[in-house]
Amino acid sequence: MVLQYDKIHNLKMAISNIDGIVIKPGETFSLWKLIGNPSKRNGYKKGMVLESGQVKSGYGGGLCQLGNLIYWMLLHTPLTVKERWRHSFDVFPDTNRTLPFGSGATISFNYIDLQFKNETDSDFQLNLWLSDTYLNGEFNSKKENRHQYEVFESDHLIHHAPWGGYTRHNRIKRKVSDKISGKEVKEELVTENHAIMMYEPLLSEPINP
Repeated sequence: MVLQYDKIHNLKMAISNIDGIVIKPGETFSLWKLIGNPSKRNGYKKGMVLESGQVKSGYGGGLCQLGNLIYWMLLHTPLTVKERWRHSFDVFPDTNRTLPFGSGATISFNYIDLQFKNETDSDFQLNLWLSDTYLNGEFNSKKENRHQYEVFESDHLIHHAPWGGYTRHNRIKRKVSDKISGKEVKEELVTENHAIMMYEPLLSEPINP
């Protein structure tokens, strides 16, 4: 429970450096440039971190949740993702998963960053806040976006590897539609994910014809 409270502390500190920032046309947002080093010296506490497929405790733990939220919101805007990483290990089963596997963004100071660029002709403001239960966020712009976005998973596959374990693969795609007509404008491949599973998957038995 202490780690949970410390994660909230870390998120509050990081958010204080980001909330309300305006990204103007042509500007690039870098998460680590704004947050800085999440070290003990800078006031951060230990929280849960994932390292090489293992759950550990480290200063700044919990900030991946911030990267996950911002990345998911980005996929529903016209902003352009320039740098995004994900874990090469799938640590947690799908129980209570609400978003597709591989739709988050891991961060690790200072070389695994989340960056995006505003290649539109309008300012975008990023707002973040914590409630009693959730980390919340939104992008705002004075110019109304004419498109709406649907992010979904395709080509999901769990593979039994020759070395005895399992690997997981999928593609994250995005459907862009016109807000007024509802007509689909295009379908985009966002990213392709590959990860080593750190748990035994619950595979159904094949159905004999």
